[in-house]
Amino acid sequence: MTMETQFDYIDILSHFALDGEPKSCFRYGEGHINDTFKVTMQEADGEKHYILQRINHNLFRDVEKLMHNIELVTSFCRESVIKRGGDPLRECLTLIRTKEDAAYYFDGANYFRVYVFIEGATSYQSVRTERDFYESAVAFWNFANLLSEFDASRLYEVLPNFHNTKVRYRNFLSAVEKDVCGRAKEVEHEIEWVKAHSSLCGKLVDAIASGEIPLRVTHNDTKLNNVMLDDATGKGIAVIDLDTVMPGSLCYDFGDSIRFGCNTAAEDEPDLEKVHFDLGLYKVYLKGYLSAVGEGITEAEKKALPLGAVMMTYECGMRFLTDYLEGDTYFKTHREKHNLDRAHTQFKLVDEMLASFSQMEEAAR
Repeated sequence: MTMETQFDYIDILSHFALDGEPKSCFRYGEGHINDTFKVTMQEADGEKHYILQRINHNLFRDVEKLMHNIELVTSFCRESVIKRGGDPLRECLTLIRTKEDAAYYFDGANYFRVYVFIEGATSYQSVRTERDFYESAVAFWNFANLLSEFDASRLYEVLPNFHNTKVRYRNFLSAVEKDVCGRAKEVEHEIEWVKAHSSLCGKLVDAIASGEIPLRVTHNDTKLNNVMLDDATGKGIAVIDLDTVMPGSLCYDFGDSIRFGCNTAAEDEPDLEKVHFDLGLYKVYLKGYLSAVGEGITEAEKKALPLGAVMMTYECGMRFLTDYLEGDTYFKTHREKHNLDRAHTQFKLVDEMLASFSQMEEAAR
């Protein structure tokens, strides 16, 4: 047997309602938050694959509520897919319950969950072709559409104020003031940049609070790598990583996709000469999104989509910088100043988005 874990994965898997024997368990994907592994099981009819995740309970402190949300959403999506004549094993996440019929297993120190692995599909860390990005836009709207009749009041807000940019800004100012790691002096320029753009913070938050922009069930982490693209057809078939499914705004989901997918470089690229906002890809994603939503979007939401792109990029950069000031306790880092590099890419994208904002607005009309 092969493994790449710091825990006894065979024992962990023995608590889930799985058939057969585990053959291997290897780290999978490049997620910032949870520890994710691809498991191969030898079952009676051949090898089967599953995703095993160790949940980051330092971030998701109420795992019961987190998994309550995921149970409800996956079950509802499964029913919706079946009603439409689709394949629920490929078009949505399937949660494997424990032998005690629970959604997760706690070994006394860590929380684990298991999903069916979606075969014949891949998630990508960056946009390979315009079609990938277009298909991701369609996939995220299709996901929202699967949940269009779901009662959002049934969901817990597992990360309160997750996209409340006003609160994020206050947290940032607190991190600057406390300066627990003594890093504020070296990032004075970055701190001033965030402060200079603080007028952005209330624009979407206030529009949602006033009812101008409706509250919906949203994914809240709509990066390209959270879409499974079919290996044969290239179509977006499923949306994954449901930890942040909560009430939110379409503008948040749209904006996070643009933030991630319209960057010409990696999210943590240290060479800012490689980092640019690709207006062409923005238009491709916008076209795919609007073609999928049809009449399902309000005029106020449509008008605010470009602002959503700027806001999510600004907010994410601010969060990276806040985490750097606080000692890199939230996002996983793999090198010195990793979060600072991430912040730099977001700030440059914001600058270029603002320079192209009139074109972004024109394309959304």
